[in-house]
Amino acid sequence: MYSNPQKRQDTQTQELRKSAGKWLRELREAQGLSQRELAQQVGVEYYTFISQLETGRGRIPPDKYRVWADALGLPVRDFVRHLFQFYDPITFDILFSDESASVVRKKRSPPVVKTS
Repeated sequence: MYSNPQKRQDTQTQELRKSAGKWLRELREAQGLSQRELAQQVGVEYYTFISQLETGRGRIPPDKYRVWADALGLPVRDFVRHLFQFYDPITFDILFSDESASVVRKKRSPPVVKTS
């Protein structure tokens, strides 16, 4: 069973959800979809659910990530990874902080010069 460790009343959680909603709205608009059209594509009965997500008052259920990624034109792995930053930032940081740091280290490392 899935449980959400974030408390909806927490200010940080509310801000993260609003940021997620803004990102989802930008993706929807980039695809040229109305809230009603997106709701149909992802199998949501009421398009107002899309509005709730876009204003930070809900979360996409994990079992629906694939259909949402398809509807919004993203590879599912990229979609979930980005969404995870908002929905579970602690786990996201644990999983990906080393990866981000290694990218930064690679950019800062001087080039290797071979001598003969």
